[in-house]
Amino acid sequence: MSKTRIETDAIGSVTLPEAALYGVHTFRAVENFPITGVLLSQFPELIQSLAMTKKAAALANMELGVLDTRIGRAITRACDIVISGEADGGFIIDMLQGGAGTSTNMNANEVIANLALRELQRPNGDYALIHPNDHVNLSQSTNDVYPTAVRLTMIRNCPALIEQQEALKAALLAKAEEFHDVIKVGRTQLMDAVPMRLGHEFRAFAVTLGEDIDRLREVGNLLREINLGGTAIGTGINAPEGYGEAVIANLSKLSGERLVGAGDLIEATSDMGAFITFSGVLKRIAVKLSKMCNDLRLLNSGPRAGLGEIRLPAVQAGSSIMPGKVNPVIPEVINQIAYQVIGNDLTVTMAAEAGQLQLNAMEPVIVFNILQSMRMLTRGMKVLREKCIVGIEADRERCQELLDHSLVAVTAINPYVGYVQASRVAKEALKSRRSIREVVLAENMMTQEQLDEAFSTENLLGQHRPHKTLS
Repeated sequence: MSKTRIETDAIGSVTLPEAALYGVHTFRAVENFPITGVLLSQFPELIQSLAMTKKAAALANMELGVLDTRIGRAITRACDIVISGEADGGFIIDMLQGGAGTSTNMNANEVIANLALRELQRPNGDYALIHPNDHVNLSQSTNDVYPTAVRLTMIRNCPALIEQQEALKAALLAKAEEFHDVIKVGRTQLMDAVPMRLGHEFRAFAVTLGEDIDRLREVGNLLREINLGGTAIGTGINAPEGYGEAVIANLSKLSGERLVGAGDLIEATSDMGAFITFSGVLKRIAVKLSKMCNDLRLLNSGPRAGLGEIRLPAVQAGSSIMPGKVNPVIPEVINQIAYQVIGNDLTVTMAAEAGQLQLNAMEPVIVFNILQSMRMLTRGMKVLREKCIVGIEADRERCQELLDHSLVAVTAINPYVGYVQASRVAKEALKSRRSIREVVLAENMMTQEQLDEAFSTENLLGQHRPHKTLS
């Protein structure tokens, strides 16, 4: 039989595997919160940030003389093991939990305590020497450790997200250059409007997505203000003088990220404003991506009975019953990611509003949704670029065919015949199934030279505007 150990808390005693890195609090959290099935171990970057925060605290406590050096060094070595990812298996609680993140904090405290005990060649659970609360959590509270680790995780995840944004923007700009010579029908409200370049359509995609790179960097800086050192509600109870400055300096050095203490720790402990703003930018990115994918699906529709102006790469068979059918599955999955991110943002908003007095107990759901949104957007943009954008082809013949048979060129004759006459020409062309040029010539409304000028590429694209005085 497997060896076990007994751990006890204020509620009673539990039996744990002897080798388990977690302790009684983690065990109870596992029993109490079998909610999403998404465990803390599935977000290793958050575990790393927690361990960095614990190491910074141990270093600060040793500097201030409130933590025995032998114990403190064992704790910092244990934190290094956690940071390396070797102890991820000990983080077994659900991401969604009651208690404002206390279970996450205690899971970290217990794992680090037991790893530190191993460093001193003592058995797991020998908390008389190194205790999860008295030593690992010294000068701290869940209420300053948890939000600090979350903010640090978001900051550290931003470069990967921005990298995918920049790569996607570059891929779209490359397509804009490739499709610059393709003239097509531009549409408003799904109706034919005026001619445009296909390249300009893709350039617009790139520009609108690129705008959010700067927005993400800007809002990311809001996360650098942390409440570490405030302990329970921001008063700093149980933390020695100078601890806040020392622990933030150590955490900045360990993480390589510039972090600053909040000006008002009581306000910072309960305020979720930075999370709301950051989640809002993620939603903005998602909405733009989804709109672009809607456009790609429309432009690709067909292949015979739709618009068919572009061809998306075929990545898998599209139907279990219709042979040869290929669906735009990559844009479709991006749409679904966007819907999830938009829903996540609403959850963040409602959870932030639910805060009461000096703490927001709903932080775990805020954390879960923001980290999920960041992960999905990062992965989704990579998939969109690699499996869709880079392989898009323009159907030049189809674009020209639709342009030739559309009524969009009627706008170009406005300066010559006026809006009322141009409207009549459009109706007649539609009714008689003739082109605009054919109707105008048949009624001697313009000369051939004027028609050539009006229907020149430069004029159709708004690059040349003829000056004609209407009588």
